[in-house]
Amino acid sequence: MHFFHFSKKDINLFNSQHINLINNQGLYKSYINRDFRITNFKDQAFDKKRNYAASHRSVLVSELEKKYFGVNNKDKVMSNIESLKLNNTYTVTTGHQLSLFTGPLYFLVKIINVIKLADRLNQENKEINIVPVFWMATEDHDFQEIQSINLYGKKITWDSKQKGPVGRFNLDGFSEIKEQILDFFGNNNDAQIHDLMKIYDGEDLAEATFNLVHELFKDYGLVIIDGDNKNLKKMFVSTIERELKDQFSYKAVSKTNKDLEIDGFKIQAFAREINLFYIENGFRQRIEKTDEGFEIKGLGVYSESEILKKVQLNPECFSPNVVLRPLYQETILPNLAYIGGGSEISYWLQLKGIFDSTNITYPIIGIRTSIMWIDKLVSKKIDQIDLVLEDLFKEKDTVKRQFIEYHSSKELNFDEIDLIESQLVKKLEKSILSIDSTMERYKNSEIVKLNKQIEGIKSKLVKLSKENHTKSMKYIDQIYDKLFPNGQMQERYLNIFSFCPDGNISKRIDMLYKVINPEEKDFLVIREN
Repeated sequence: MHFFHFSKKDINLFNSQHINLINNQGLYKSYINRDFRITNFKDQAFDKKRNYAASHRSVLVSELEKKYFGVNNKDKVMSNIESLKLNNTYTVTTGHQLSLFTGPLYFLVKIINVIKLADRLNQENKEINIVPVFWMATEDHDFQEIQSINLYGKKITWDSKQKGPVGRFNLDGFSEIKEQILDFFGNNNDAQIHDLMKIYDGEDLAEATFNLVHELFKDYGLVIIDGDNKNLKKMFVSTIERELKDQFSYKAVSKTNKDLEIDGFKIQAFAREINLFYIENGFRQRIEKTDEGFEIKGLGVYSESEILKKVQLNPECFSPNVVLRPLYQETILPNLAYIGGGSEISYWLQLKGIFDSTNITYPIIGIRTSIMWIDKLVSKKIDQIDLVLEDLFKEKDTVKRQFIEYHSSKELNFDEIDLIESQLVKKLEKSILSIDSTMERYKNSEIVKLNKQIEGIKSKLVKLSKENHTKSMKYIDQIYDKLFPNGQMQERYLNIFSFCPDGNISKRIDMLYKVINPEEKDFLVIREN
């Protein structure tokens, strides 16, 4: 393995806001609490300590202990959970949807980022203890976004007619999907993937995802949390009630959005008047404010007193959307930082007003590492056509054009041949005519034959060059298909299994853990040799 770093400013894959959120968070000082620097975490912990109640710790630990009851191989995780009882223990968090078999590669990259960040902070400051957390987005209801994975050029899809929060989906049809994946790994029954397929199971998708992620990261002490929990939601009741009564989040985000637009920044998410869903009978429906009260599609219209009573009796039925979910997370966790992708972190810029109005500490935000993984086959093709890594960040058509221009001028420059031919013809003419001036017709005939022979050779060379370019063009297509499948960044499309032909996923996770640095601002290229 070889590892290369490229400045994100130089590779034309990231927009200016993404780059600024990595290199210059000071531009956003009105929209964040502190910028992402290791030296800022001690002060961040001091702020969080002032408004995170001890009672929240006890509820959090209790629910985590219940979640991990009966789970195997959890010693390091349980040590971290136990430490959360202490008021000097904090978390750093990332989260994701319940993507099928971990979905695109960056699912795992995000998790490794928070694990490495926790390790770095624990080395840096002995006064505080940091625990890495993965937040499962079990209440998300967009099944289409998670139901497929792309593996070895094939799209594998879990078809299900179920509706509502995906974490509550039963696993009907799951075994067929597992068989399709295992078909790629032949009869290697000793491969880790066979064990993972057995572990990736449970009563529902939330449990299956929990089991899989725990198995992959148990030795790193990763704590996994599911926000679809009645006792955790109880800690958020006052915010739910305020949202229903005052629609405070809409007001706060709308103001921030105007400020962001004035400052020339991109708006990533738009708030609704009420940023809550209601979950019941397998459905997750928006709560709409009406003249009569609050409407939940398919259930009816409720007065303010009626819906507030529902909040008290069944807080687990109220589900925050993209605007309020971060606030829910920061309410129940003693969290210092959230790590995510560029678009994800951009919408956090819109949320500080919500945090300020609820006296919840706004976390430090950071963008995860972005990677490109060049496997052995692609690496070999890159070498065969003499590309350099910098070429891969150009448009594919540009690379093709430059390749042809360079190699054609090098291979098919007939200037010297034409000059020698001209000199040869002149010498032949002179020699022939000096011997016999009557051989003009013979001379002309032989020179025509000579010209035809030389032109034939040149035509053959041109044809061979074109054939060589056809092969090279095919290689360039194949390289880009693997590195930018469907025109997307590889990390957003291909599953980790695509880079594990031996079926050993943990081996690759361990490698990623060694090379990923959450403080690193550059784009990481991993090249197999």
